[in-house]
Amino acid sequence: MGHQNHHPSGSNSFHGGESKSCHSKPSKVAVASMINSEIGAVLAVMRRNVRWGVRYIGDDDQLEHSLIHSLKELRKQIFLWQSNWQNVDPKLYIQPFLDVILSDETGAPITGVALSSVYKILTLDVFTLDTVNVGEAMHIIVDAVKSCRFEVTDPASEEVVLMKILQVLLACIKCKAANGLSNQDIFTIINTCLRIVHQSSSKSELLQRLARHTMHELVRCIFSQLPYISPLANESELNVGDKMGTVDWDQKSGESKVENGNIDSVSVTLGTDKDSRSSEMVTPEKELKNDEKGTEVSDDLNVAANGESAMLAPFGIPCMVEIFHFLCTLLNVGENGEVNSRSNPIAFDEDVPLFALGLINSAIELGGSSFREHPKLLSVIKDELFCNLMQFGMSMSPLVLSTVCSIVLNLYLSLRTELKVQLEAFFSCVLLRIAQSKHGSSYQQQEVAMEALVDFCRQHNFMAEVFANFDCDISCSNVFEDVSNLLSKSAFPVNGPLSAMHILALDGLISMVQGMAERVGEELPASNVPTHEEGYEAFWTVKCENYGDPNVWVPFVRKSKHIKKRLMVGADHFNSDPKKGLQQLQALHLLPEELDPKSVACFFRYTCGIDKNLIGDFLGNHDQFCVQVLHEFAKTFDFQNMNLDNALRLFVGTFRLPGESQKIQRVLEAFSERYYEQSPQILIDKDAALLLSYSIILLNTDHHNAQVKKKMTEEDFIRNNRCINGGADLPREYLSELYHSICDSEIEMIPDQGTGFQMMTSSRWISVIYKSKETSPYIICDSASHLDRDMFHILYGPTIAATSVVFEQAEQEDVLQRCVDGLLAIAKLSAYYHLNRVLDDLVVSLCKFTPFFVSLSVDEAVLALGEDARARMATEAVFLIANKYGDYISSGWKNILECVLSLHKLQILPAHIASDAADDPEPSTSNPEQERPLVNPVSVVSQVQPSAAPRKSSSFIGRFSQLLSFDMEETEPLLPTEEELAAYKLARGIVKDCHIDSIFSDSKFLQAESLQQLVSSLIKAAAKDETSAVFCLELLIAVTLNNRDRILLIWQTVYEHISGIVQSTTTPCPLVEKAVFGVLKICQRLLPYKENLTDELLKSLQLVLKLDARVADAYCEPITQEVARLVKANASHVRSHVGWRTIISLLSITARHPEASDAGFEALRFIMSEGAHLLPSNYILCLDAARQFAESRVGEIDRSISAIDLMSNSVFCLARWSQEAKKSVGEDEAMMKLSQDIGEMWLRLVNNLKRVCLDQRDQVRNHAILMLQRSVAGADGIMLPQPLWFQCFDSAIFPLLDELLAVSVENSRKTFKKTVEETLVLATKLMSKAFLQSLQDISQQPSFCRLWLGVLERMETYMSTKFRGKRSEKVHELIPELLKNTLLVMKTTGVLLPGDDIGSDSFWQLTWLHVKKISPSLQSEVFPQEELDQFQRRNAKPEDTPPEIGVE
Repeated sequence: MGHQNHHPSGSNSFHGGESKSCHSKPSKVAVASMINSEIGAVLAVMRRNVRWGVRYIGDDDQLEHSLIHSLKELRKQIFLWQSNWQNVDPKLYIQPFLDVILSDETGAPITGVALSSVYKILTLDVFTLDTVNVGEAMHIIVDAVKSCRFEVTDPASEEVVLMKILQVLLACIKCKAANGLSNQDIFTIINTCLRIVHQSSSKSELLQRLARHTMHELVRCIFSQLPYISPLANESELNVGDKMGTVDWDQKSGESKVENGNIDSVSVTLGTDKDSRSSEMVTPEKELKNDEKGTEVSDDLNVAANGESAMLAPFGIPCMVEIFHFLCTLLNVGENGEVNSRSNPIAFDEDVPLFALGLINSAIELGGSSFREHPKLLSVIKDELFCNLMQFGMSMSPLVLSTVCSIVLNLYLSLRTELKVQLEAFFSCVLLRIAQSKHGSSYQQQEVAMEALVDFCRQHNFMAEVFANFDCDISCSNVFEDVSNLLSKSAFPVNGPLSAMHILALDGLISMVQGMAERVGEELPASNVPTHEEGYEAFWTVKCENYGDPNVWVPFVRKSKHIKKRLMVGADHFNSDPKKGLQQLQALHLLPEELDPKSVACFFRYTCGIDKNLIGDFLGNHDQFCVQVLHEFAKTFDFQNMNLDNALRLFVGTFRLPGESQKIQRVLEAFSERYYEQSPQILIDKDAALLLSYSIILLNTDHHNAQVKKKMTEEDFIRNNRCINGGADLPREYLSELYHSICDSEIEMIPDQGTGFQMMTSSRWISVIYKSKETSPYIICDSASHLDRDMFHILYGPTIAATSVVFEQAEQEDVLQRCVDGLLAIAKLSAYYHLNRVLDDLVVSLCKFTPFFVSLSVDEAVLALGEDARARMATEAVFLIANKYGDYISSGWKNILECVLSLHKLQILPAHIASDAADDPEPSTSNPEQERPLVNPVSVVSQVQPSAAPRKSSSFIGRFSQLLSFDMEETEPLLPTEEELAAYKLARGIVKDCHIDSIFSDSKFLQAESLQQLVSSLIKAAAKDETSAVFCLELLIAVTLNNRDRILLIWQTVYEHISGIVQSTTTPCPLVEKAVFGVLKICQRLLPYKENLTDELLKSLQLVLKLDARVADAYCEPITQEVARLVKANASHVRSHVGWRTIISLLSITARHPEASDAGFEALRFIMSEGAHLLPSNYILCLDAARQFAESRVGEIDRSISAIDLMSNSVFCLARWSQEAKKSVGEDEAMMKLSQDIGEMWLRLVNNLKRVCLDQRDQVRNHAILMLQRSVAGADGIMLPQPLWFQCFDSAIFPLLDELLAVSVENSRKTFKKTVEETLVLATKLMSKAFLQSLQDISQQPSFCRLWLGVLERMETYMSTKFRGKRSEKVHELIPELLKNTLLVMKTTGVLLPGDDIGSDSFWQLTWLHVKKISPSLQSEVFPQEELDQFQRRNAKPEDTPPEIGVE
């Protein structure tokens, strides 16, 4: 027998080892004194009564009454026992008090004092489990108290005694010796307390409350021990329902009456004796006489033979089983057996079932999960208790329904693994049916049912477990979908205002999605459920290998859900056309390609949603295949140990029995064969089962058909079934039981088709119990979100719709906040499961409630944002979603940007909204609370053309802006009121808390697709108006800069947008200004990080070159400044010719712009100074640009001179590059190519300087000639190919001298300046030095003679030219000297030597022919006659004559 595990040291296990008494254990002397005082108290009260105070002589010569005598004798002994109270039998000092309690001669005061004494002894723990014979002592106390007798002198004293009885009973349970009680004792205590509860209905309110409270305390104490009781195997000794002693609540027993549905208390019979008015508390047993004097609280215990030993054993499971079973009997609903919402089936007041339900709830709360360890208790809960809960769940009393729901919630929390099918039935047949409001339920019932559903939804893993166990189970209904649909529909206020029911339903939906949101991130990888099965699989045989391992059961339930969906589709096809439906099922691989009876039978048996009429017609068909299916269908049932009527109820509950007799016969034959095969205990053969089944069907029709007036009696039924059991009669008791079962509860021949939620009936309950025995195990879901993705796909649509409607109509702020919380939870889940479309829909729904999508004035929009909770919460939610879940927003960016643009127009956005991460906002010294609204900075265009006069705004935002940007011409500005300022301040605070700037600054964290959507949405939003276009462009640039690490994703789109703006704008405006400077800013920021994109970025700067002339002129200076900054910051990152060409082109065009040229030249100087950033790729570009600055007369002469210096100094770079190339490349073909390239650059330098040498400004011109001479001299460090020298003279030096001379001659006709003469001198020196420098390299070239003659000719020309009739003195003096020096060098180097062919056209002769024209005496000076003679003598022999210089 399962019994308590006794706690050590005799501690009381009813309180888990804690002391239950406020008194400490008395000492040995104190115990004796306490008992002595109690004896004195009882004797004192007895002496006050005349009967007990008078001495008399009886027949036995006894001077005192036995009660008084025993008390006095006890007084003599107690002080002798104080040595060891634990060894004293408690009966010795308890019995005298119990005798007083049991005596029918004592009055209520005496009995009350005796009860108090016993109570004191119990509460002070005078004896414990270690005391000898403690079990017997506890038994006699319980037995005496339940048999208490006393004379009633007045009602008040009677109630006092009853209260003290309750105290003693409770003390018995709570004392340390309580474990000494037997099962019978515990049940006696409960029984006695229940009788007092029963009788107290006619007593005072205090007694009623105390009795019920005591009963609750007793139940709590008893069932709190359940976790400490070890389950043993021999619980079978006690059969549930064995009569152990019961309180008869039947209104027909004893003196109980039923009046108006209320139970009166058991009557108290008053005596008619004049001397003594006595009454007795009679037990409601029939054998108790009404004229019997005295009051007795007792129970007539009839212990069954097989339960006697169990009840006498120490307190344990048998007692609990019997108590729990009895509590369930209090819920029996009479003879109807069914409950509907239109009639109250309770035959008495709801007080009794409420009391019983309360006790049951207490037992379940304390017993908890321990019930599953004890099969007997669990069996009562599964069947009897849950059946009654289902029936009382349809009660008209909201209080009863509420209590039932509380019990079921406790059962779910503690025992859901054992109650899978029962919970499904309760949800479908009670909660969902009532809450659906289609079955006549009152509003209060609907509200209670809805509250219960919401309570379940609030349980952390409830919906996940419902989905896994029911929606993913082929044999169960879709409870999760039903609950979701019901809650969403109930949350919609249709044609009426918002009510508490709507809010409650919404709360349930939101609780579900919030529970999922809390679990995200802990799910298993989604298993791939194939959409097309490869082949047929018997779906009813699919089993899970391990329901405890999520890695196993999660894929299994997903697969089951997939099969279930396909079965639903197949059922719909079958309902439309059975023949084609079977073919469709084969196509879905739900039935084999070749149909077999078993697969079709299992499809009928385990698939929900099939038309039961069609199943009945199919099974009753005479076709051979249909008959085979029928027999296979019957084999799917297990009828073992089932009564025939229950088996028949179960069988015909799965289809509609056909109306044709032949079909009925075929169906019943299959049933009978299966039933007899499994339950042959009484029936001799299957024919007997068939005949009896037919008879039951006929009885059912006869008794429950309203058209049948004369009903079949029990005798008729028994007579009709004579000799059917193989010629013999069936037992009369068996037939009688069948008769009453059918009469009490109809077999439903027309089952519901599953539309809506069915009402629970007896037949359906039998199916529930049957199903509970074969259902799959209950799956416990942990905190991980294994199935939340599947659930969310079902839930998000209805939840968003319902929440949006409630959010639109609600006025209470807490309801609005709850809606927002729910929508944010959906947003979190949508983002986690990458459901971009859901997130977009959510954003669209929320944006509708912001103040930006309705026609409001500026004032109204700002006020709405600050004062309208709905608008404020929606705005905050929109931007919270954008910030947190922007990765998964696609089209929703459009709505978000519309909100941002609206806020921009209201001028309440933060000033740094369009800044990028690298921006350094300037520290604000103003009070942030008084921060001025965002105002576009004054653009450059305002300096170019006057802007239109601003329109005066009547809104307070406009007035506020006017106040902050006070115009001196405005003498009396219209100031905003304090209320308007407060509203503005509040609105700014709200917007600031939205962190809108983070949307764009953190765009670098967005996923690629979302980022591209954001960029596209920004471009589309810019099409509204120019203000929006400017602001959107600012945001676009900020986003671009913040995404520098993945600029390729968006650059082409951004570039095309900016290019469109630049090329389509013909007049200066803020938009084109923002576009141009945006491009410059992007390049400036991104060049250091994206070397591979340098050319692409710099290519975008060509947009500046495409600007309309007026636009370019307006912004030229700031553009140049930005380009200069870009160059200074990023020159080292630009390597390609294409990139430099763009930059240098931008700088070059500034050379002749008054405002921009300084910045442009500084940038060029930065590049070219000391060759810091000169590269072969930009050298020629820089030379051309420098030449343009040198030729430009916009700036000072010094700038032109500086430009010339930059050009000439660049020759050192060429020399350096040449040396580096020589070291790295070597003397090969590549070296020759590089030398050629460097030579070309040098030649370009010479030509550019030559052009500047023709400048009309004397200082510039002369300096240019000097720098050209310097550049030519710098060629020594360059490996120049020989032909380049000839090109240098032909393209630069000779043309320069010719043009200078021509210009000088032309200008001399007007006036001749000394600077012109100086120029000619410098040019002549340039030619001479260049010739001498190149002499060694070119003297052996065929063209040398031509070049030399060109030099001589220009010297000759310069010598002979006259300016205003006069020769230039300086030139006339300089040229002979230069020529002499040149001839000497040529002589020294062997280039010019005398030859034998005097008079011929030789190099020697040609030279002196020209020299003599310049200076006749030079030949003798350079080549004296003696030297000529010597030379001729040495070279007299022809063979020794040196080779002659070629003449071209």
